[in-house]
Amino acid sequence: MPKTPSPCIDVCKFKRQGHCIGCSMTKAQKSMFKALKKDAHRAGFVTMLIAQQARLGKYKHWEQAYRKKLAKRKIAAKDIL
Repeated sequence: MPKTPSPCIDVCKFKRQGHCIGCSMTKAQKSMFKALKKDAHRAGFVTMLIAQQARLGKYKHWEQAYRKKLAKRKIAAKDIL
C-alpha cells in the first residue's frame, strides 16, 4: 500500500486560531506529519485530525477533497478514513 498522503488539501490559509481553513492543521502539526515515517503513525495522525475537525467544526468540505486526493493516487479511502 502506498504511504498515507498528507491531510493537507492545498488551501493553506491559517485563520481559525492558527488552524488552516482547509484541513484544520496548525503549522506545527503540518511539520509533525512530515516527520512521521511509519505509515501506521501517518494513518493515526489522519484519524486524530478527523476528530479535531469534528470538534472545531466548519471542516465538512475536507473529507471530499481528501478522498479526491486519495483517488488520484489510487489509494482506497477505506484504508485510511
